[in-house]
Amino acid sequence: MTQDVLAKETNRRQLQQIISGLSDGVILAEVDQTILWANEAALAMHGVSGVMALGTDGQQYAERFSLRYRNNHCVLPENYPLARAATGDEFSDVVVEVTPIADQDRTWVHRLRSLVITDAKGEPELLVLILSDATEWASAEQRFEKTFNANPAPAVICRLSDLRYIKVNQGFLEMTGYNRDQVIGKSVYELDVLEQAERKDLAIQRLGEGATIPQMQAELRLPGGGSKLVIVAGQPLDMNEEDCMLFSFTDLEPRRKAEIALRQSEERFAKSFRLTPVPTLVCSAANRQVVDVNEAFMSMTGYISEELIGKSIEDISFIDSPQAGAQLFATLEKSGNIEGQDLKVRKKGNEVIDCVVSADTVVIEDVPCYLLVMMNITERKRSELELVTAIEEVMQDASWFSQTLIEKLANAK
Repeated sequence: MTQDVLAKETNRRQLQQIISGLSDGVILAEVDQTILWANEAALAMHGVSGVMALGTDGQQYAERFSLRYRNNHCVLPENYPLARAATGDEFSDVVVEVTPIADQDRTWVHRLRSLVITDAKGEPELLVLILSDATEWASAEQRFEKTFNANPAPAVICRLSDLRYIKVNQGFLEMTGYNRDQVIGKSVYELDVLEQAERKDLAIQRLGEGATIPQMQAELRLPGGGSKLVIVAGQPLDMNEEDCMLFSFTDLEPRRKAEIALRQSEERFAKSFRLTPVPTLVCSAANRQVVDVNEAFMSMTGYISEELIGKSIEDISFIDSPQAGAQLFATLEKSGNIEGQDLKVRKKGNEVIDCVVSADTVVIEDVPCYLLVMMNITERKRSELELVTAIEEVMQDASWFSQTLIEKLANAK
């Protein structure tokens, strides 16, 4: 054995002694891919107990272990880490899934980098693969992926280094109508999730700092035109050792549409309330304070709105009998509505009129109220009374009627 060979063997043994106890896995190979040695960590990451179980060289290694990239694409034998290192390719942070061909149920995730050791002349002498076990990291990332994609709350993730979106979940796509290709790779300037945000300057500042962005309203532009009202918030997170920002959203469009519909409904109610010729009053259910009256009610009673609104029914005393008023509201409180109940109403100036009242429970601006609709039947009652009086007067002396009837019956024979 020459002095050079002896020195080389000595150096390799010293190198093996140095790296044997490292937590990172290390595999040493000749430049022709002959596998020389592996430390305990590297063997454990392959589920074997001896270096011979890895294979004698790169070809046997490829026959015994299947490698896949994280995107689930198979690694071709010529692109296996040892084969790449043999061509002089120095790489770092390559992540692959390693599965024994003989045991498909076991898989590890390795993060690898290569090192080519040269001799005194600068010629490649030894190939080194340095492995770290990323299985737990990959498992956590997979759980995050599943949770992120399954989460119905719309969300996107942008990388802070270049402010480009790297992930989007189905909730965001469904809320906006974008497809994945219209989001992934786009910058926050092309798809501005902070457009018309309430505190956009603060949001941009926090984004630049990689700090939490508090919830705020914003308008999200849609691919087909128009926009959607949302609440957006940002939460910094680390993905693959890169600083990122998770934007999550709450769709406010249904609420906005409901508010518009409610406002339009209330406007229609207010318009019909004022224009209806039937006297109508609205009071709160809680304390029976008058909320509103229409022109027909004021015309019937002689009051003006300022004398009624804000005052309780009892204070106004427009119901002639306190007992009748108490009974009316007790019935309303119990059943929620009233149909055609007689009620005597006292006009301004103390004239009492006969009315028929119907009432129902309504909610105005989230406040339960009673809607009272009244019809003045004083004239009708007077006419009915006059008719009854006239009939009674006629029937008091009906002898002539009876005599005439008898004569007619006799003539009919």
